[in-house]
Amino acid sequence: MGSSDRVTYVNSGTWGFFFFLAYIGAAVYFVSISDGSFWGVILGLLQAIVWPAYVVYHGLEMLGA
Repeated sequence: MGSSDRVTYVNSGTWGFFFFLAYIGAAVYFVSISDGSFWGVILGLLQAIVWPAYVVYHGLEMLGA
């Protein structure tokens, strides 16, 4: 058996599904608070991608940092 016969298993499907659900939830939230225009919806979808940065920013803001 050569080195090309090795099998690698990646078991990250559960976390991927969790992050997908978090993105869907954030997308629903940000799109619902947008003004409903095309660019408002696009901005809401982009904000849903980076929502963890919003959480960290507002958390640090609450701590006075």
